[in-house]
Amino acid sequence: MTAKIGILTVSDRASRGEYEDRGGPAINEYFTEILTNEWEPVAQVVPDDIPDIENALKDMIDNHGCNLVVTTGGTGPAPRDVTPEATENICEKMMPGFGELMRKVSLEVVPTAILSRQTAGIRGKALIVNLPGKPSAIRDCMDAVMPAIPYCVDLIGGAYLTTDESKIVAFRPKKK
Repeated sequence: MTAKIGILTVSDRASRGEYEDRGGPAINEYFTEILTNEWEPVAQVVPDDIPDIENALKDMIDNHGCNLVVTTGGTGPAPRDVTPEATENICEKMMPGFGELMRKVSLEVVPTAILSRQTAGIRGKALIVNLPGKPSAIRDCMDAVMPAIPYCVDLIGGAYLTTDESKIVAFRPKKK
């Protein structure tokens, strides 16, 4: 079974075509490099508006069957940065440990990481992870949380994700 992974870029300028989306392609490239199972991207670019973000997330999960959705952009303190709010609005459970770990890792690179509001949450059989918009930060954050993502997706009934263990070792409990 081919896993479907949502890649949502949240950017006013990219959604209007004024700015090249670099975050979405960076996420796609990351999964192409790390995952060994068959997967299909479901990508969208939306403006920094709560209803647009909510609708895109719901569409990816409820209509396209994505079990993992990764967003990029809209996690800072600026007035238009509303991705975490939109994510929380549509999730049944929040997973704050993802954001805590991503901020910890980012803080080792840049002192302004404390301004980031990345989070994660569960909607049905899907995990949503909010990432920053900067491509290099995307890789740093994904490297930190990716070991836990496949098992989390297992626990909620999603697709079975496997990683190239020479790059990222996904944690799963040992079978007895």
